[in-house]
Amino acid sequence: MKDHIFRTRKHHKVHEKTPLVPKIYLQSEQVDLCQLRSVQTLIKKLFRSLPKLDTVILNAGLGGFTGVDWPLAIWALLTNFRQEVTYPTFKLGGVGGLTAPQISEPASSGAKSSQLGQVFCSNVFGHYLLVHGIATLLSNSSATPGRVIWISSLEAYGSTFSIDGIQGLSSPSAYESSKRLTDILALTSRLPITQQWVDRFLPPPSNHRPPKQYVAHPGICATNILPIYWILVYVMTAAFYLARWIGSPWHTTTSYKGACAPVWLALASQEELDAIEGDGGAGKWGSAVDWQGEERASRTEVQGWGIGGKVGDNVGLPKNSRLREAEDLTEEGKERFALMGWSCWQAMEQLRVEWEGLLREEDD
Repeated sequence: MKDHIFRTRKHHKVHEKTPLVPKIYLQSEQVDLCQLRSVQTLIKKLFRSLPKLDTVILNAGLGGFTGVDWPLAIWALLTNFRQEVTYPTFKLGGVGGLTAPQISEPASSGAKSSQLGQVFCSNVFGHYLLVHGIATLLSNSSATPGRVIWISSLEAYGSTFSIDGIQGLSSPSAYESSKRLTDILALTSRLPITQQWVDRFLPPPSNHRPPKQYVAHPGICATNILPIYWILVYVMTAAFYLARWIGSPWHTTTSYKGACAPVWLALASQEELDAIEGDGGAGKWGSAVDWQGEERASRTEVQGWGIGGKVGDNVGLPKNSRLREAEDLTEEGKERFALMGWSCWQAMEQLRVEWEGLLREEDD
C-alpha cells in the first residue's frame, strides 16, 4: 500500500510535503463470512479497536460456479458477442452448496438445519449479521451518516430469485439470486414500507443519523471467480477488452477500475449523493469505462426499479448497457419491487433473530 501511495504521489506530482502516508493506518482483520461465530468474533474485535466506522464496503463473496457449458458458450459468443460477454448465459452453478455446521445438530431448538446456503451466507447473510453488529460504530460518525455499501453484480437477474427460496439452495443460479437479493435490500432500505424491518436491522441512534445503504457493482472484471483453465483467463481478458472497444461500458476488466463506483460512493460528500438522489432517485451505481478505459461511476438499470425508481426516467443510463430482455419501469413493476423488498427485509430479520438466538442458546 505504501509503495502504491508513493507511485501515485509521483504520477500526480503531489507536493512532497503533503503528509499522505502518516494519515493512513491499515488494520488487517480476518473473517469467514460462512461461519457466523467468526463474524461475531470480528464484531467484538472492531468494538475493542475502533471508536467509529464511516463506511463499510461489503465486497467479499463466492460465485459457486462449477464451470462453463462450452458448446453453448461458443454458440452464444459467436451469435451475440457483446450481450453474452456482458450477461453470460453459459455459466454452470452448483446446486445445494452448504456451509459447515454453524451449531451442534439442533435437537430441541426447532431449527430445520445447522447449516446455511454457502453462497447466500457468504454474499449476503454474513455481511448482514456483521453490519447489524457494528451498527453503533456506523452511527458514531457525527458529521455525516455512516454508509453501508453493498456490492452487487450486473447479473442480479430478477428471474433467478424467489422469496420462498431466499438462500438459493435449489437453484443453479445461487450467485445471481444472492445479488438480486442484495439489490432489493439496498434499494428498498429507505422506503416507508420496509422501515419496520430496517429499523430493527440498523436501530436508529438517539443522537445521530442512522447509516445509509447504497449498492454498487464493479462492472465486469477478469477474476478467478469462474473456474476455468489458466490459459483461458487470457482469452477471457482479451474478450473483455474487445467488448470495451466495440462499445460496452461495463468491461472494467481490472479490479482497480472495478473499484471506481464503490470507492466513489465511499468518498463523495453526503451533499453530492443527496443531490443526485434527490433529482434521479436512489439507484445502483456501477463502475463503467469508455473505450479507452477511463473509469467513472454510472447509473445502472435494475429490473423492477429502473435506474432510480422513477417511471419513465432513463437519464444517465449508459449507451449499450441494457440487458436485451430489459423492460422500462412501470408503476405496477415498481410496486411489486417494493412489496418484494418488504418480504425480503422481513425474511432476513427473522433469519437473523433465529440464528442469533440459536448461537446464544448453544453458548448457554
